Amino acid sequence: MCGICGKLDLQGNGPVDQALVRRMTDAVHHRGPDDEGFYFFGPIGLGHRRLSIIDLNTGQQPVSNENKTVWIVFNGEIYNYQELREDLVRRGHTFRTASDTEVIVHLYEEYGEACLEKLRGMFAFAIWDENNKSLFLARDRVGIKPLYYCQAGSSLLFGSELKSILIDPSVPREVDLQVIDRFLTFRYTPGPETALKGIYKLQPGHFLLAKSGSITIHQYWDLTFAPQARHGNNFGEDLSDLLRDTVRGHMISDVPVGVLLSGGVDSTAVLSYASELTTERIHTFTIGFAGEGIVDERPYARLAGKRFETNHFETSISAREFESFLPRYVWHMEEPVCEPPAVALYFVSQLARRHVKVLLSGEGGDEGFAGYPEYRNFPIFEGLKSALGPFRRPVAAAIASLNKIRRVRRLEKYSSLMNVKPEVYYLGRTSTPTDGFTRSLESLYTSEVWQNIDHGKSLRFMQPLFQKTAAQKLLNQMLYVDTKTWLPDDLLIKADKITMANSVELRVPFLDHRILEFAASLPLREKVYGRSTKHLLKKVLSGRVPHEILERKKAGFPVPYDAWLRRDLKEMVYDTLMSRPARERGFFKPKAIEQLIEDNSAGKNRSKQVFSLLTLELWSQTFLDSNPNLN
Repeated sequence: MCGICGKLDLQGNGPVDQALVRRMTDAVHHRGPDDEGFYFFGPIGLGHRRLSIIDLNTGQQPVSNENKTVWIVFNGEIYNYQELREDLVRRGHTFRTASDTEVIVHLYEEYGEACLEKLRGMFAFAIWDENNKSLFLARDRVGIKPLYYCQAGSSLLFGSELKSILIDPSVPREVDLQVIDRFLTFRYTPGPETALKGIYKLQPGHFLLAKSGSITIHQYWDLTFAPQARHGNNFGEDLSDLLRDTVRGHMISDVPVGVLLSGGVDSTAVLSYASELTTERIHTFTIGFAGEGIVDERPYARLAGKRFETNHFETSISAREFESFLPRYVWHMEEPVCEPPAVALYFVSQLARRHVKVLLSGEGGDEGFAGYPEYRNFPIFEGLKSALGPFRRPVAAAIASLNKIRRVRRLEKYSSLMNVKPEVYYLGRTSTPTDGFTRSLESLYTSEVWQNIDHGKSLRFMQPLFQKTAAQKLLNQMLYVDTKTWLPDDLLIKADKITMANSVELRVPFLDHRILEFAASLPLREKVYGRSTKHLLKKVLSGRVPHEILERKKAGFPVPYDAWLRRDLKEMVYDTLMSRPARERGFFKPKAIEQLIEDNSAGKNRSKQVFSLLTLELWSQTFLDSNPNLN
């Protein structure tokens, strides 16, 4: 786990500004406090910050091949590197280190860009090929590791974090209002664009090739839902073996490994397999909150810790601690994301850092095996639509008419799903239209901003993904879209950047591509069966995970930020959103913002909208008004 960055003169001129690349590397010091390294040659400069996890003595980067014509800087872990190394040695390659990084170098020598197909892990890396005068940037299949790039004039800049790119004074800081609208629509920014014009995210499962003055982007992996060839139909046994093997790979480390417990099914499942694979007591960590009406995860995490005899640690935070961290939250996240649990993740990973350098978590189980409560509706609704045939629309209209009766108002979603296209339902499920905020954006925006955006473009963003999976059942369509958007651009940004803020490596076994592909190949009944979500996974975990955890309602890391925004943080919210910089920025009408704050304080539940706007303003102050190099 590290931080990488670099700059290439696309015209082949040189030398690259070494001092600039060193400053770019300093900007991500928190990602790798253990060491630094550089490679400079003609038009290319590569920088690296190291968090030592594997091969503590000889794993320094950049790493080259035998004749020093291929150089790499790498962020991540390759879990099958030992098998790959053995094969490469048989093919005549010579190794100077015991690291997984060097395996990628020789794999690239052997297979070129096709080396990506053989890697099992999480990664973002840059390879400079001196013979071809080419720069090869790649990101893992799911997007566990971030990678940004920008073309500024005749130069290509890249980095694990956006702030490295902003060190270069030739990169303008111009806000993209269309992306801002997309953020306020979805509460995160799906897609390759960032809120700063000209700076992009390399998409998961893609690589970038810069050669002969041109830049091309290629996709090398996609998630498909075709059934896999199997011997028999013992899905449970196959899944258990795959989980055990995956967790074993994710535990490879030369430093202590712990488990981040949310008190839910997936993180406890990871702990259950991890406990089988070591004779050491595993360190586990969780965070919780006490108070009326607040879901506290700690009792369930304690139960898991007791069941698997771990060294268990807990923490909690106050409203004031939440408030004081918000500027740093925005600085570390770098993109506007409405994700209050990220603040909780920061404090629990800070606790973990006192004991371990590596954490395993259960992130991704819901996207792979259909764990969100909404997923269980889709097979039922599709069955209804099929059974009703031509009577679908009149029945839907009849159901909608019953919504005036309070006790059956919950049937509204049945009516809507039988009538609308999948992407429209997706918007109502995952973004702000359900609470009326997006419909009120026109009243919030200043007229100048509203005239310079195409709000319909934000609403249509998901359409191509649904069209790509049009032949699939709705449940698989939703799983595909979530895996391509919500997962990498919200959950995994949070998971990577907030844990790396504390120099902790977070590993996510459920997002191993073999597990995702296995889950995608399952019959729908093995994902959702009746009202049961993650049906097969829960069958496999029955007797392994305590039933109190297996049968509980999904919660995650619930942070009571809504109550805090209404009470403890109300003054800070008002001062930030009504400040002179915010008003002079000209995004929103001050009176409309003031009314939104008051509505939320009056109990009208506008917390997500308020937190989104608060995040956006703090982001603007940090990345539009200030120098992002705040270390």
